[in-house]
Amino acid sequence: MASLKDIRKRIDSVKRTQKTTNAMKMVSAAKLRRSEDNIREATPYAVKLKSVVSSLSTRLEGVEQDTGFGRLFRSTEGKRTGVILVTSDRGLCGGFNANLSKALARQLDEEGVECAELVILGRKGNDFYKRTNHTILENHTGTHPEEQLGLVRDIVSGFTKRFEANELDQVILAYNHFVSVINQEPVIEQLLPIKAPEAESTDEREIIFEPSPEDILETLLKKYVQNQVYVSWLDTIAGEHAARMTSMDAATKNAGEMIDKLQLHYNRSRQAAITSELIEIISGAESV
Repeated sequence: MASLKDIRKRIDSVKRTQKTTNAMKMVSAAKLRRSEDNIREATPYAVKLKSVVSSLSTRLEGVEQDTGFGRLFRSTEGKRTGVILVTSDRGLCGGFNANLSKALARQLDEEGVECAELVILGRKGNDFYKRTNHTILENHTGTHPEEQLGLVRDIVSGFTKRFEANELDQVILAYNHFVSVINQEPVIEQLLPIKAPEAESTDEREIIFEPSPEDILETLLKKYVQNQVYVSWLDTIAGEHAARMTSMDAATKNAGEMIDKLQLHYNRSRQAAITSELIEIISGAESV
């Protein structure tokens, strides 16, 4: 049976842990607010870009898929797959990273992809896939916010060139979508070949473009793909902070419950020790 001193040390230890988890929860809450602001700032551009690409795509009846930007629409039946996996650098956020990594591995297995080529953003994704048969081309960790957009351009440019050169049959983007503070959904979507976004509304009027729709798409399509990856990264960052905030909140509550139980056990043990001493004193007095 633990002594009173040991129980007291245990209570102090749990209290220190509770202070740490509570501080991490507050930090994550502050970072989550900033991340939500970043998503709101990026959304108007993403929505407008999607609208323009959708409008132009519907006006092109037949796109030559062997030349120019048409290669980005080319669909093949091969299994050569490139993957952009967006995870976090740090843990302590529940199953945030593990759920996404497992969902991606499950989909690759179902599609019969034995050795995908991965570019991973975040340390946790690398920790998972370095134990698999898949090839990790790059792993980027500790990226500063001002470096994100440039890094996304380089990654997308590399995969796009390989896809246009027919070295890859598809490119997949995997990330966690921030739905709410308590809900982050793993999302795995096809990045290349491009699926033309559906038009939100139809306009029967004839519009004259200058330059031509083909020239505009030639420029916009790669920016459209880059923007998809960039927004998904912002989405994942917000989801990470939300998941960590929820996880640390649960840990703080669990620590509080543990302190209450230990305090009750301490009080009972202390009372038992006092009672035992009183009995010994009374017994000694009666024997005199």
